[in-house]
Amino acid sequence: MRQLFKDYEVRQYVVQVVFSVTFAFSCTMFELIIFEILGALSSTSRYFHWKLNLYVILLVLIFVVPFYIGYFVVSNIRLLQRQKLLFACVVWFTFMYFFWKLGDPFPILSPKHGILSIEQLISRVGVIGVTLMALLSGFGAVNCPYTYMSYFLRNVTDSDILALERRLLQTMDMIVSKKKRIAMTRRQMYQRGEDQNKQTGFWGMIKSVTSSPPGSENLSLIQQEVDALEELSRQLFLETVDLQATKERIEYSKTFQGKYFNFLGYFFSIYCVWKIFMATINIVFDRVGKTDPVTRGIEITVNYLGIQFDVKFWSQHISFILVGIIIVTSIRGLLITLTKFFYAISSNKSSNVIVLVLAQIMGMYFVSSVLLMRMSMPLEYRTIVTEVLGELQFNFYHRWFDVIFLVSALSSILFLYLAHKQAPEKHMNL
Repeated sequence: MRQLFKDYEVRQYVVQVVFSVTFAFSCTMFELIIFEILGALSSTSRYFHWKLNLYVILLVLIFVVPFYIGYFVVSNIRLLQRQKLLFACVVWFTFMYFFWKLGDPFPILSPKHGILSIEQLISRVGVIGVTLMALLSGFGAVNCPYTYMSYFLRNVTDSDILALERRLLQTMDMIVSKKKRIAMTRRQMYQRGEDQNKQTGFWGMIKSVTSSPPGSENLSLIQQEVDALEELSRQLFLETVDLQATKERIEYSKTFQGKYFNFLGYFFSIYCVWKIFMATINIVFDRVGKTDPVTRGIEITVNYLGIQFDVKFWSQHISFILVGIIIVTSIRGLLITLTKFFYAISSNKSSNVIVLVLAQIMGMYFVSSVLLMRMSMPLEYRTIVTEVLGELQFNFYHRWFDVIFLVSALSSILFLYLAHKQAPEKHMNL
């Protein structure tokens, strides 16, 4: 916790505890999945810990974290500090209302579930978490090859950077000279005002009221020019930083590690196209896989090669490795994203609220990961996960993930295409 947010010390002890508990129980769910595949502990013990873990994480995500978010938001508003506990309860009830209404448009529950059942809570958390996962996955599947592949890099030379830096320095010199003119004009106006104040009589007073000081119109025009030049200087500075970063990426792409990531970029490009294609097929034909991808892939390979192979035995071990990779990359990727987000928007006053919001996102993300990861597990390992999560409409979550993933990926492609196309034009205009 202190390492993750070391630049912004979170002084509230309750915030540290809530974030740590959320992270610990989120990771425990992944540990229980691994225990399920390895057969560690007895089935009754695993079932008990599954139930305990789910109840605690849902209690934290639905009751504790939203309440403290409202509490610290109200604490930052001076007018509400005297009754911050009351207003924090109002914020929490507002959250609960919208959280509960979230389940109305989605077919996420079996009709026989009661209003206070655990399925009611998991289903709504799952909708939010799956939406978040799909948005991040769609953008990541497109942004990863765009970031790693040298094909998308602009050709930047030292002369381009020097020319832009020269323009930036010229603009800064113009800003300084015009600000000097403004200062000199104001000084002259001040001196003239003192001279006019020395004039006595009725006509002197009338003249000072009805006439504007000489040079005031010119002063406003110069100030407008300064504002325009300052905006241009900001654009030139950002463009200079962007060109320098691009040149560093070009130099990095020539190294062995850069070539390796360039290869990964092509691989992820193929994966992105395949994922978009499969998501489209699943949406159009309303299809959800019933066999986990590992077992299905091994069966296709064995049938194609015509060899003798113990599909069930090896699918268990490969599934274990695959699930482990998914768990590690999910935790690492989410923590990196949360850390960047925190550094970008956090401040001394908002740090407590931001940490709690990140804890909320993290918990919902991991709960939804278990919902979707269930499909990657062989059938015999899904049983206890299905029993613990209840009779949810699992197929809906997979279809919903495909829909949001497709929208996110296509939107990301359009956004990056426009940004990539606009960058050279912007550089030429500047």
